[in-house]
Amino acid sequence: MRQENLWRVLFIALSLGLGYLVAFLARGPGKGAALGLVIGLFVGLAILAVERELRKVRAKSIISGVLGLILGLIIARILTDSLSSLLTIIAPPWPLLVRLSLALICAYLGIVLTWSKGRDFNLTNFVRLLKEQPRAESYKILDTSVIIDGRIADICETGFLEGTLLIPQFVLRELQHIADSSDPLKRNRGRRGLDILQKIQKKVDVHVKVSDMDFPEIREVDAKLVAMAKALNAKVITNDFNLNKVAELHGVQVLNINELTNALKPVVLPGEEIRVYVLKEGKEYNQGVAYLDDGTMVVIDNGRRFIGQTIDVTVTSVLQTTAGRMIFSRLKEEAEAA
Repeated sequence: MRQENLWRVLFIALSLGLGYLVAFLARGPGKGAALGLVIGLFVGLAILAVERELRKVRAKSIISGVLGLILGLIIARILTDSLSSLLTIIAPPWPLLVRLSLALICAYLGIVLTWSKGRDFNLTNFVRLLKEQPRAESYKILDTSVIIDGRIADICETGFLEGTLLIPQFVLRELQHIADSSDPLKRNRGRRGLDILQKIQKKVDVHVKVSDMDFPEIREVDAKLVAMAKALNAKVITNDFNLNKVAELHGVQVLNINELTNALKPVVLPGEEIRVYVLKEGKEYNQGVAYLDDGTMVVIDNGRRFIGQTIDVTVTSVLQTTAGRMIFSRLKEEAEAA
């Protein structure tokens, strides 16, 4: 610490000497010596104050500031060179003032911006960013059945789907053809599909794109979807069982809404108690049938007499079928008695 103070005293003395020397050279012996000493002392103290503050700053911030200063001066030089023809017309001392002002402004902005943004700079992340290749856009193609189904709009609201939802023109034509059908049921399904598309397009956080890509040599819509998915390396969103199988045979990834629904159904284990509303009688003798909120069928032994009532039942087994999940149960009283 004493050595640092000694260096500071020597620096102040040097500043005083330089101030006196400047006054001596500018005004001659004995003229302005006091003013030169005052200016030298002021400059020396100001530099020491700056040095004291710089000790509190991290080295990375100082380096960022120096780089920003150099960059700002380079930009200022480029600007003054571009304005050189204009500055030659202006009478002195305005050209010098313009150059100094540009240099001061650019240097200040360079220091401030690099100093503030330099805190977030990490050399490791920068190198990793240079090595990483830009990601290809992720496309997910919607088929006609999943649009008419409508659940895709609810899934979009959850934010689970990423990338771009791609709607081919041939799918839109098929939807329009269904909406113009003379069959009221088909007409309503087609109009519902068009309404679902409008609903999805209105969502701000969902990117929807209509594609003009077509395959005239292919007639079937499902085959066109598979060909388009292979060409764009995209995934197909569907709930069509046959399209699912065909796409998998061609190596196309499929997102099946029905499979997603089955995967999200609540897990019910044997021995658990659930409360259900008995809706109708079952196929076997004295059975009752109820449904959970997700549509899972619950078969109740000896539950026929409780049709139209809400009762508590105990799960005996769970059967997974191609059509979905079935739960077999019996009355809570019978299970407790057993």
